[in-house]
Amino acid sequence: MYVTDSKEQVADRLSIHLAELSQILFFLMAAMTIVELIDAHDGFEIITRRIKTSDKRTLLWIVALITFILSAVLNNLTTAIVMVSLVRKLMNEREDRMMMAGIIIIAANAGGVWSPIGDVTTTMLWIGGQISPGNIVLKLFLPSIVCLIVPVLIGQRFVKGSFQPPRENQREKLLATTPTQQKIVFIAGVAMILLVPLFQAVTGLPAFMGMLLGLGIIWLISEIIHSDKDDEDRKQFTVAYALRKIDTPSILFFLGILLAVAALESTGQLVKMAGWLDANLKSQDAIAISLGLLSSIVDNVPLVAASMGMYDLKHFPTDHYFWEFLAYTTGTGGSALIIGSAAGVAAMGLERINFMWYLKRISWLALLGFFSGAVVYILQEMIFG
Repeated sequence: MYVTDSKEQVADRLSIHLAELSQILFFLMAAMTIVELIDAHDGFEIITRRIKTSDKRTLLWIVALITFILSAVLNNLTTAIVMVSLVRKLMNEREDRMMMAGIIIIAANAGGVWSPIGDVTTTMLWIGGQISPGNIVLKLFLPSIVCLIVPVLIGQRFVKGSFQPPRENQREKLLATTPTQQKIVFIAGVAMILLVPLFQAVTGLPAFMGMLLGLGIIWLISEIIHSDKDDEDRKQFTVAYALRKIDTPSILFFLGILLAVAALESTGQLVKMAGWLDANLKSQDAIAISLGLLSSIVDNVPLVAASMGMYDLKHFPTDHYFWEFLAYTTGTGGSALIIGSAAGVAAMGLERINFMWYLKRISWLALLGFFSGAVVYILQEMIFG
Protein backbone atom coordinates (compact mmCIF):
# COMPACT_ATOMS: atom_id res chain seq x y z
CA MET A 1 0.00 0.00 0.00
CA TYR A 2 1.96 2.92 -1.28
CA VAL A 3 2.18 5.72 -3.82
CA THR A 4 5.13 5.61 -6.20
CA ASP A 5 6.39 7.16 -9.41
CA SER A 6 8.04 3.90 -10.49
CA LYS A 7 6.36 2.46 -13.59
CA GLU A 8 7.88 -0.95 -12.88
CA GLN A 9 6.36 -1.11 -9.41
CA VAL A 10 2.96 0.00 -10.72
CA ALA A 11 3.13 -2.64 -13.45
CA ASP A 12 4.05 -5.32 -10.91
CA ARG A 13 1.14 -4.36 -8.63
CA LEU A 14 -1.24 -4.34 -11.58
CA SER A 15 -0.07 -7.79 -12.66
CA ILE A 16 -0.61 -9.15 -9.15
CA HIS A 17 -4.13 -7.72 -8.96
CA LEU A 18 -5.05 -8.97 -12.43
CA ALA A 19 -3.83 -12.46 -11.51
CA GLU A 20 -6.09 -12.43 -8.44
CA LEU A 21 -9.12 -10.97 -10.22
CA SER A 22 -8.87 -13.30 -13.22
CA GLN A 23 -9.65 -16.24 -10.92
CA ILE A 24 -13.02 -14.69 -10.04
CA LEU A 25 -13.80 -13.79 -13.65
CA PHE A 26 -12.95 -17.23 -15.05
CA PHE A 27 -14.96 -18.85 -12.26
CA LEU A 28 -18.02 -16.73 -13.07
CA MET A 29 -17.73 -17.23 -16.82
CA ALA A 30 -17.49 -21.01 -16.48
CA ALA A 31 -20.38 -21.21 -14.00
CA MET A 32 -22.64 -18.99 -16.11
CA THR A 33 -21.82 -21.01 -19.24
CA ILE A 34 -22.76 -24.28 -17.50
CA VAL A 35 -26.09 -22.74 -16.46
CA GLU A 36 -26.71 -21.54 -20.03
CA LEU A 37 -26.04 -25.05 -21.35
CA ILE A 38 -28.55 -26.49 -18.87
CA ASP A 39 -31.09 -23.90 -19.98
CA ALA A 40 -30.41 -24.59 -23.67
CA HIS A 41 -31.26 -28.25 -23.04
CA ASP A 42 -34.46 -27.21 -21.18
CA GLY A 43 -33.04 -28.82 -18.05
CA PHE A 44 -35.02 -26.54 -15.76
CA GLU A 45 -38.24 -28.03 -17.15
CA ILE A 46 -37.52 -30.95 -14.81
CA ILE A 47 -38.42 -28.64 -11.92
CA THR A 48 -41.10 -26.44 -13.44
CA ARG A 49 -43.36 -29.18 -14.80
CA ARG A 50 -43.69 -30.78 -11.37
CA ILE A 51 -45.51 -27.79 -9.85
CA LYS A 52 -49.23 -28.65 -9.93
CA THR A 53 -50.80 -26.66 -7.06
CA SER A 54 -53.56 -24.09 -7.59
CA ASP A 55 -53.39 -22.51 -4.10
CA LYS A 56 -51.58 -19.18 -4.08
CA ARG A 57 -50.08 -19.55 -0.60
CA THR A 58 -48.86 -23.07 -1.31
CA LEU A 59 -47.29 -21.85 -4.54
CA LEU A 60 -45.65 -18.98 -2.65
CA TRP A 61 -43.94 -21.42 -0.26
CA ILE A 62 -42.97 -23.81 -3.07
CA VAL A 63 -41.48 -21.02 -5.18
CA ALA A 64 -39.66 -19.50 -2.18
CA LEU A 65 -38.08 -22.79 -1.09
CA ILE A 66 -37.13 -23.87 -4.62
CA THR A 67 -35.57 -20.44 -5.21
CA PHE A 68 -33.69 -20.64 -1.90
CA ILE A 69 -32.20 -24.04 -2.77
CA LEU A 70 -31.53 -23.36 -6.45
CA SER A 71 -29.74 -20.07 -5.81
CA ALA A 72 -27.27 -21.87 -3.55
CA VAL A 73 -26.49 -24.35 -6.32
CA LEU A 74 -26.55 -22.06 -9.35
CA ASN A 75 -26.50 -18.36 -8.48
CA ASN A 76 -29.07 -15.84 -7.34
CA LEU A 77 -29.30 -13.96 -10.66
CA THR A 78 -29.93 -17.04 -12.80
CA THR A 79 -32.32 -18.52 -10.24
CA ALA A 80 -34.35 -15.30 -10.08
CA ILE A 81 -34.71 -15.25 -13.86
CA VAL A 82 -35.77 -18.92 -13.99
CA MET A 83 -38.29 -18.62 -11.14
CA VAL A 84 -39.87 -15.33 -12.28
CA SER A 85 -40.25 -16.85 -15.75
CA LEU A 86 -41.85 -19.91 -14.15
CA VAL A 87 -44.38 -17.82 -12.21
CA ARG A 88 -45.27 -15.95 -15.40
CA LYS A 89 -46.25 -19.29 -16.93
CA LEU A 90 -48.31 -20.33 -13.90
CA MET A 91 -50.21 -17.17 -12.91
CA ASN A 92 -52.22 -14.61 -14.88
CA GLU A 93 -52.86 -11.90 -12.24
CA ARG A 94 -50.05 -9.35 -12.43
CA GLU A 95 -50.40 -8.21 -8.80
CA ASP A 96 -49.95 -11.80 -7.61
CA ARG A 97 -46.98 -12.27 -9.92
CA MET A 98 -45.29 -9.13 -8.61
CA MET A 99 -45.76 -10.30 -5.01
CA MET A 100 -44.24 -13.64 -6.00
CA ALA A 101 -41.37 -11.83 -7.72
CA GLY A 102 -40.66 -9.84 -4.54
CA ILE A 103 -40.42 -13.03 -2.49
CA ILE A 104 -38.26 -14.59 -5.22
CA ILE A 105 -35.78 -11.71 -4.89
CA ILE A 106 -35.56 -12.17 -1.11
CA ALA A 107 -35.26 -15.97 -1.46
CA ALA A 108 -32.62 -15.79 -4.20
CA ASN A 109 -30.41 -13.42 -2.21
CA ALA A 110 -30.90 -15.37 1.03
CA GLY A 111 -30.13 -18.67 -0.69
CA GLY A 112 -27.00 -17.31 -2.34
CA VAL A 113 -25.17 -16.27 0.83
CA TRP A 114 -24.85 -19.65 2.58
CA SER A 115 -23.19 -21.27 -0.43
CA PRO A 116 -19.69 -20.44 -1.72
CA ILE A 117 -21.04 -20.52 -5.30
CA GLY A 118 -24.45 -18.89 -4.76
CA ASP A 119 -23.49 -15.22 -4.79
CA VAL A 120 -20.68 -13.30 -6.45
CA THR A 121 -19.59 -11.74 -3.17
CA THR A 122 -19.51 -15.07 -1.33
CA THR A 123 -17.48 -16.50 -4.21
CA MET A 124 -15.07 -13.55 -3.92
CA LEU A 125 -14.61 -14.19 -0.20
CA TRP A 126 -14.06 -17.91 -0.81
CA ILE A 127 -11.52 -17.42 -3.59
CA GLY A 128 -9.82 -14.68 -1.58
CA GLY A 129 -9.34 -17.05 1.35
CA GLN A 130 -11.62 -15.19 3.79
CA ILE A 131 -14.08 -18.09 4.14
CA SER A 132 -14.08 -21.85 3.55
CA PRO A 133 -16.97 -23.71 1.83
CA GLY A 134 -17.91 -26.06 4.67
CA ASN A 135 -17.83 -23.40 7.35
CA ILE A 136 -19.92 -20.85 5.43
CA VAL A 137 -22.65 -23.48 4.89
CA LEU A 138 -22.58 -24.46 8.56
CA LYS A 139 -22.65 -20.91 9.94
CA LEU A 140 -24.97 -19.12 7.51
CA PHE A 141 -27.66 -21.69 6.65
CA LEU A 142 -29.80 -20.98 9.72
CA PRO A 143 -29.62 -17.14 9.48
CA SER A 144 -30.35 -17.37 5.74
CA ILE A 145 -33.42 -19.60 6.13
CA VAL A 146 -34.73 -17.28 8.86
CA CYS A 147 -34.13 -14.32 6.53
CA LEU A 148 -36.47 -16.07 4.07
CA ILE A 149 -39.10 -17.58 6.37
CA VAL A 150 -39.94 -14.34 8.22
CA PRO A 151 -40.91 -12.40 5.03
CA VAL A 152 -42.81 -15.39 3.60
CA LEU A 153 -44.78 -15.93 6.82
CA ILE A 154 -45.86 -12.29 6.78
CA GLY A 155 -46.14 -11.95 3.00
CA GLN A 156 -48.51 -14.90 2.63
CA ARG A 157 -51.22 -12.78 4.27
CA PHE A 158 -51.31 -10.66 1.10
CA VAL A 159 -51.64 -13.66 -1.23
CA LYS A 160 -55.04 -15.30 -0.80
CA GLY A 161 -57.28 -17.68 -2.71
CA SER A 162 -56.51 -19.93 -5.62
CA PHE A 163 -55.67 -19.57 -9.27
CA GLN A 164 -56.34 -21.68 -12.31
CA PRO A 165 -53.10 -23.07 -13.73
CA PRO A 166 -52.90 -23.14 -17.53
CA ARG A 167 -53.96 -26.41 -19.05
CA GLU A 168 -51.20 -28.88 -19.70
CA ASN A 169 -51.59 -28.71 -23.44
CA GLN A 170 -51.21 -24.92 -23.30
CA ARG A 171 -47.96 -25.21 -21.39
CA GLU A 172 -46.46 -27.85 -23.59
CA LYS A 173 -44.03 -26.76 -26.23
CA LEU A 174 -41.90 -28.39 -28.83
CA LEU A 175 -38.59 -29.03 -27.15
CA ALA A 176 -35.38 -29.45 -29.06
CA THR A 177 -34.16 -32.03 -26.57
CA THR A 178 -35.53 -35.31 -25.27
CA PRO A 179 -36.43 -35.88 -21.59
CA THR A 180 -33.37 -38.12 -21.26
CA GLN A 181 -31.07 -35.43 -22.63
CA GLN A 182 -32.62 -32.86 -20.29
CA LYS A 183 -31.95 -35.07 -17.27
CA ILE A 184 -28.39 -35.92 -18.32
CA VAL A 185 -27.33 -32.29 -18.80
CA PHE A 186 -29.24 -31.00 -15.75
CA ILE A 187 -27.82 -33.61 -13.37
CA ALA A 188 -24.31 -33.40 -14.83
CA GLY A 189 -24.31 -29.58 -14.77
CA VAL A 190 -25.51 -29.30 -11.17
CA ALA A 191 -23.11 -32.06 -10.10
CA MET A 192 -20.12 -30.31 -11.71
CA ILE A 193 -20.94 -27.06 -9.90
CA LEU A 194 -21.44 -28.81 -6.56
CA LEU A 195 -18.18 -30.75 -6.87
CA VAL A 196 -16.02 -27.63 -7.25
CA PRO A 197 -15.42 -27.19 -3.47
CA LEU A 198 -14.50 -30.90 -3.26
CA PHE A 199 -12.11 -30.48 -6.20
CA GLN A 200 -10.38 -27.61 -4.44
CA ALA A 201 -10.15 -29.50 -1.15
CA VAL A 202 -8.69 -32.64 -2.75
CA THR A 203 -6.30 -31.09 -5.26
CA GLY A 204 -5.42 -27.82 -3.55
CA LEU A 205 -5.84 -26.07 -6.91
CA PRO A 206 -7.82 -22.79 -7.32
CA ALA A 207 -11.61 -23.09 -7.52
CA PHE A 208 -11.79 -21.61 -11.02
CA MET A 209 -9.81 -24.59 -12.38
CA GLY A 210 -12.42 -26.96 -10.98
CA MET A 211 -15.21 -24.95 -12.59
CA LEU A 212 -13.39 -24.88 -15.94
CA LEU A 213 -12.85 -28.64 -15.69
CA GLY A 214 -16.57 -29.08 -15.01
CA LEU A 215 -17.40 -26.95 -18.05
CA GLY A 216 -15.11 -29.12 -20.17
CA ILE A 217 -16.92 -32.28 -18.99
CA ILE A 218 -20.35 -30.77 -19.75
CA TRP A 219 -19.04 -29.68 -23.15
CA LEU A 220 -17.95 -33.25 -23.89
CA ILE A 221 -21.31 -34.67 -22.74
CA SER A 222 -23.20 -32.17 -24.91
CA GLU A 223 -21.11 -33.05 -27.96
CA ILE A 224 -21.71 -36.77 -27.45
CA ILE A 225 -25.50 -36.61 -27.02
CA HIS A 226 -25.87 -34.37 -30.09
CA SER A 227 -23.32 -36.14 -32.27
CA ASP A 228 -26.05 -37.38 -34.64
CA LYS A 229 -27.22 -33.83 -35.48
CA ASP A 230 -25.79 -31.65 -38.23
CA ASP A 231 -23.83 -28.51 -37.38
CA GLU A 232 -26.80 -26.16 -37.72
CA ASP A 233 -29.11 -28.18 -35.44
CA ARG A 234 -26.58 -28.61 -32.63
CA LYS A 235 -25.25 -25.06 -32.74
CA GLN A 236 -27.54 -23.91 -29.91
CA PHE A 237 -26.17 -26.67 -27.63
CA THR A 238 -22.51 -25.72 -28.01
CA VAL A 239 -20.32 -23.92 -25.49
CA ALA A 240 -19.53 -21.26 -28.10
CA TYR A 241 -23.26 -20.44 -28.35
CA ALA A 242 -23.67 -20.45 -24.56
CA LEU A 243 -20.70 -18.09 -24.16
CA ARG A 244 -22.46 -15.56 -26.39
CA LYS A 245 -25.53 -15.66 -24.13
CA ILE A 246 -23.84 -15.15 -20.76
CA ASP A 247 -23.95 -11.72 -19.15
CA THR A 248 -20.55 -10.53 -20.36
CA PRO A 249 -21.18 -6.83 -19.58
CA SER A 250 -21.69 -7.72 -15.90
CA ILE A 251 -18.42 -9.67 -15.86
CA LEU A 252 -16.56 -6.70 -17.37
CA PHE A 253 -18.31 -4.45 -14.86
CA PHE A 254 -16.97 -6.62 -12.03
CA LEU A 255 -13.49 -6.37 -13.55
CA GLY A 256 -13.63 -2.57 -13.67
CA ILE A 257 -15.01 -2.28 -10.14
CA LEU A 258 -12.50 -4.71 -8.68
CA LEU A 259 -9.58 -2.97 -10.40
CA ALA A 260 -10.78 0.38 -9.03
CA VAL A 261 -10.96 -1.09 -5.53
CA ALA A 262 -7.50 -2.61 -6.01
CA ALA A 263 -6.19 0.87 -6.84
CA LEU A 264 -7.69 2.21 -3.59
CA GLU A 265 -6.08 -0.65 -1.71
CA SER A 266 -2.65 -0.07 -3.25
CA THR A 267 -2.73 3.63 -2.34
CA GLY A 268 -3.74 2.91 1.25
CA GLN A 269 -7.20 4.51 1.13
CA LEU A 270 -9.01 1.37 2.29
CA VAL A 271 -6.86 1.07 5.39
CA LYS A 272 -7.77 4.65 6.28
CA MET A 273 -11.45 3.84 5.78
CA ALA A 274 -11.12 0.77 8.00
CA GLY A 275 -9.57 2.91 10.69
CA TRP A 276 -12.44 5.41 10.45
CA LEU A 277 -15.05 2.65 10.74
CA ASP A 278 -13.28 1.07 13.71
CA ALA A 279 -12.97 4.44 15.44
CA ASN A 280 -16.57 5.56 14.87
CA LEU A 281 -18.66 2.38 14.86
CA LYS A 282 -16.47 0.44 17.32
CA SER A 283 -18.27 -2.83 16.60
CA GLN A 284 -17.81 -5.57 14.03
CA ASP A 285 -21.56 -6.15 14.05
CA ALA A 286 -22.33 -2.49 13.39
CA ILE A 287 -19.76 -2.34 10.57
CA ALA A 288 -21.11 -5.48 8.88
CA ILE A 289 -24.76 -4.39 9.20
CA SER A 290 -23.96 -0.89 7.91
CA LEU A 291 -22.19 -2.33 4.87
CA GLY A 292 -25.13 -4.69 4.33
CA LEU A 293 -27.69 -1.87 4.30
CA LEU A 294 -25.41 0.19 2.10
CA SER A 295 -25.37 -2.68 -0.42
CA SER A 296 -29.03 -1.91 -1.23
CA ILE A 297 -27.83 1.38 -2.72
CA VAL A 298 -24.24 0.63 -3.73
CA ASP A 299 -23.49 -2.64 -5.51
CA ASN A 300 -22.34 -5.29 -3.02
CA VAL A 301 -19.38 -6.35 -5.20
CA PRO A 302 -17.32 -3.18 -4.63
CA LEU A 303 -18.37 -3.11 -0.97
CA VAL A 304 -17.07 -6.61 -0.34
CA ALA A 305 -14.00 -5.97 -2.47
CA ALA A 306 -13.32 -2.84 -0.44
CA SER A 307 -13.78 -4.74 2.82
CA MET A 308 -11.31 -7.39 1.66
CA GLY A 309 -8.81 -4.60 1.09
CA MET A 310 -9.64 -2.81 4.35
CA TYR A 311 -9.11 -5.82 6.60
CA ASP A 312 -6.39 -8.32 5.73
CA LEU A 313 -6.22 -11.95 6.84
CA LYS A 314 -3.84 -11.06 9.67
CA HIS A 315 -6.50 -8.79 11.14
CA PHE A 316 -9.40 -11.18 10.47
CA PRO A 317 -8.17 -14.72 9.59
CA THR A 318 -10.02 -17.26 7.45
CA ASP A 319 -13.52 -18.12 8.75
CA HIS A 320 -13.47 -15.22 11.17
CA TYR A 321 -16.83 -14.07 12.55
CA PHE A 322 -16.57 -10.78 10.63
CA TRP A 323 -16.14 -12.38 7.18
CA GLU A 324 -19.08 -14.71 7.69
CA PHE A 325 -21.34 -11.95 8.95
CA LEU A 326 -20.20 -9.69 6.09
CA ALA A 327 -21.13 -12.42 3.59
CA TYR A 328 -24.62 -12.58 5.12
CA THR A 329 -25.26 -8.83 5.38
CA THR A 330 -23.97 -7.80 1.95
CA GLY A 331 -25.74 -10.72 0.28
CA THR A 332 -29.17 -10.19 1.84
CA GLY A 333 -29.09 -6.41 2.40
CA GLY A 334 -29.55 -5.79 -1.32
CA SER A 335 -33.12 -7.12 -1.10
CA ALA A 336 -34.20 -3.94 0.70
CA LEU A 337 -34.45 -2.11 -2.63
CA ILE A 338 -35.28 -3.62 -6.00
CA ILE A 339 -32.17 -2.01 -7.49
CA GLY A 340 -29.98 -3.36 -4.69
CA SER A 341 -29.18 -6.74 -6.22
CA ALA A 342 -28.76 -8.41 -9.59
CA ALA A 343 -31.75 -10.63 -8.81
CA GLY A 344 -33.89 -7.55 -8.12
CA VAL A 345 -32.87 -5.81 -11.32
CA ALA A 346 -33.61 -8.97 -13.32
CA ALA A 347 -37.07 -9.36 -11.75
CA MET A 348 -37.74 -5.65 -12.27
CA GLY A 349 -37.06 -6.03 -15.98
CA LEU A 350 -39.08 -9.24 -16.42
CA GLU A 351 -42.19 -8.11 -14.51
CA ARG A 352 -41.78 -4.34 -14.99
CA ILE A 353 -42.02 -3.82 -11.24
CA ASN A 354 -42.24 -0.19 -10.19
CA PHE A 355 -39.56 1.01 -7.75
CA MET A 356 -42.12 2.62 -5.43
CA TRP A 357 -44.38 -0.46 -5.49
CA TYR A 358 -41.48 -2.60 -4.31
CA LEU A 359 -40.53 -0.01 -1.68
CA LYS A 360 -44.06 -0.03 -0.23
CA ARG A 361 -44.85 -3.75 -0.50
CA ILE A 362 -41.58 -5.69 -0.28
CA SER A 363 -38.81 -3.53 1.22
CA TRP A 364 -40.13 -3.71 4.79
CA LEU A 365 -40.50 -7.49 4.49
CA ALA A 366 -36.92 -7.76 3.24
CA LEU A 367 -35.65 -5.61 6.12
CA LEU A 368 -37.53 -7.72 8.67
CA GLY A 369 -35.92 -10.82 7.23
CA PHE A 370 -32.50 -9.14 7.09
CA PHE A 371 -32.51 -8.11 10.76
CA SER A 372 -34.09 -11.40 11.89
CA GLY A 373 -31.31 -13.38 10.22
CA ALA A 374 -28.69 -11.01 11.64
CA VAL A 375 -30.01 -11.52 15.17
CA VAL A 376 -30.01 -15.30 14.65
CA TYR A 377 -26.38 -15.20 13.46
CA ILE A 378 -25.26 -13.10 16.42
CA LEU A 379 -27.11 -15.34 18.91
CA GLN A 380 -25.78 -18.45 17.19
CA GLU A 381 -22.23 -17.15 17.59
CA MET A 382 -22.80 -16.21 21.23
CA ILE A 383 -24.20 -19.66 22.07
CA PHE A 384 -22.01 -21.96 20.02
CA GLY A 385 -18.96 -19.79 19.37
